[in-house]
Amino acid sequence: MANSMKENVRTSVIVNLIRTVTLTLLSFITFPFACKYLGDAAVGTYAWANTFVYYFLIIGKLGIPNVAIRECSKVRNDPKAFNKKVQEFFLLQAFFTLLSFLLMVIIMVSAGGPLWENKDLIFLLSINFLAGVFSFEWVYIALEQHFYMSFRSIVTITISAALVILFIRYPRQIYLYSLFAISTTLLTVIANGFRLKKYVSLKKTGPYDFKQYIKPLLVIFFITIVVTIYNQSDSFILGYLDETKAQVGSYSVGIKGIEIVITIITSLSAVFIPRATTYYKMENKQFFKNLTAYSLNICLFIAFPAIVTMALLSNQVVDVISGGANGFADAQYALMILASIMLTYSIGDIIFSQVLLPMNKEKIYLITMIIGAVVNVTGSVFLGVFVFPSSPVIGIALATSVTDFAILIFLICKTREYVGKALFNVNSLKLFMATLFIGGVTYFVSPLLNGVIDNALTHIAVMILLDGILYIGLLLLLKEKLVYSFVRKRNVEEL
Repeated sequence: MANSMKENVRTSVIVNLIRTVTLTLLSFITFPFACKYLGDAAVGTYAWANTFVYYFLIIGKLGIPNVAIRECSKVRNDPKAFNKKVQEFFLLQAFFTLLSFLLMVIIMVSAGGPLWENKDLIFLLSINFLAGVFSFEWVYIALEQHFYMSFRSIVTITISAALVILFIRYPRQIYLYSLFAISTTLLTVIANGFRLKKYVSLKKTGPYDFKQYIKPLLVIFFITIVVTIYNQSDSFILGYLDETKAQVGSYSVGIKGIEIVITIITSLSAVFIPRATTYYKMENKQFFKNLTAYSLNICLFIAFPAIVTMALLSNQVVDVISGGANGFADAQYALMILASIMLTYSIGDIIFSQVLLPMNKEKIYLITMIIGAVVNVTGSVFLGVFVFPSSPVIGIALATSVTDFAILIFLICKTREYVGKALFNVNSLKLFMATLFIGGVTYFVSPLLNGVIDNALTHIAVMILLDGILYIGLLLLLKEKLVYSFVRKRNVEEL
């Protein structure tokens, strides 16, 4: 049974990685098109408006998806109880989404200024979270329908990417670009809706009990609000410091590659949250620890080399992401400064979603992120206004990077029983050593390629291929757990 569970986890991880990498590559392809044809000001305006809308998307969700995944995972083998919980969470999300939309409209009308001037774009982007109520994505995560979600996501994002590539050509097409951007959610709603009846009945069979969710939802809600403020405040602050929104565009380009890596790592929560919840409920402490160690092993395996190569190839990465367009000043510096959050943010998310959430200890994360958000916003304003007034994007990037590191240290200390040995061990040292090696290779080889390869994307591809071969080869020689597990039989005790 242990071997079966182990292989199930590994298969699900591989499927989700294939899905996320595919989606990432498609996103990576379309974003340069947007930058090239829309320009830094239009891209910045889109990013700024989308940030505002995103705040209310988070308010509307109220943390329901995370709690729903945890609760539905517990009763997924009981159809009656499962249906009841799905209905309850759907009604809760629909109610709070509507309230969130009304709040957004009130704030936008009351504030006026830039918000009201961009009202058409904001209303268009708000369709994303209004339609999202009917996606029921958390149902499929709780049921661990990873193959279906992967296939559907690849199809929908491919359609959206194709529309961007075929039709976006001018800065004034920012509304069309926004429509294409939210089309993924609309197509997901349609696909999930057709499939939902196979697993869930929305016919009411008894009274609902919403009171049981009040306490966990309130904690998760405040966590999501604080995390959203923490994650999105940088772009929002930049939007007010720079009226042209060009600095927001530069920041968006600088952080795009970083977000891609973070998305790849944190997307695995779809696999680990239901499984971690099950193990903890079963009081299987050893499997719970092993699952955490396995997740963190994957995180380090991806994040370590990503930080080094992306920082050293920052010039080429920015050139590719921006589509070679003029503008986007300081994007390269933002990327180099923020590179570390690929590791710090990803580990922090794993600790929350795969350790604290299954253990019902969300309050620890809430308190941590409240302090972090205050420090980050304060630091961003101070550095952006007073220290780097001509390039506020650099000040905000520094504040974010330092704050993220401090948050991670605190979270590790609070969860050291489950995270300490999983992070600080000989295997992690092997990953670090291999990363230093390919960092040295990149540092010396990349400049040599400048005189041979003019295309930035080709330059990156050649270096990633070379680094990848050397990285995997060295890890095999060092018998690193994750890589070496694919060439030998594993013990029952291992994940």
